Amino acid sequence: MQFILQISGIFLVMNMIIFDFNTDTAIDDWRVVNDGVMGGRSQSRFSINEAGHGFFQGTVSLANNGGFASVRYRFQTIDATPYSKVSIRLRGDGNTYQFRVKATTEQRYSHIANFTTSGEWQTVTIDFSDMYPAFRGRLLELPNYSGSTLSEIAFLIGNKKEESFALEIDNIMIYN
Repeated sequence: MQFILQISGIFLVMNMIIFDFNTDTAIDDWRVVNDGVMGGRSQSRFSINEAGHGFFQGTVSLANNGGFASVRYRFQTIDATPYSKVSIRLRGDGNTYQFRVKATTEQRYSHIANFTTSGEWQTVTIDFSDMYPAFRGRLLELPNYSGSTLSEIAFLIGNKKEESFALEIDNIMIYN
């Protein structure tokens, strides 16, 4: 969904909702990917809770070279050039998470921004230009996210320690 404001013949694109959770939300396209893909033992799940929010929860284990849990949402690539930021309304547990984006479905690496949750409802705002490129935990010598296109978003927890986590997500939008 997109909101457009016209002032004196100039059109300003206000925001685009990427995902807005509610009790009727289908989450079939959200995929949990944990460190088990590399032999780890972390466990997580993604669901809609009673309040109608996306709910990502589990435990991160360092056993067997593990250490992360993630949930990803891939969608038809959109033109993100009118936008410069992402806004996420969420409630966490005090842990630090990563918000990740991919410009195309073929892109192997992600652009990443870290954020720490407060335990209360909060709005996390991230400038596209602050999202750095990384692949499997390694920084890449590539430019930060340009925001030209967008095809995948993800949340990841991997703080190099064993921990339980719970992240409740209300909505995700991009705006200028």
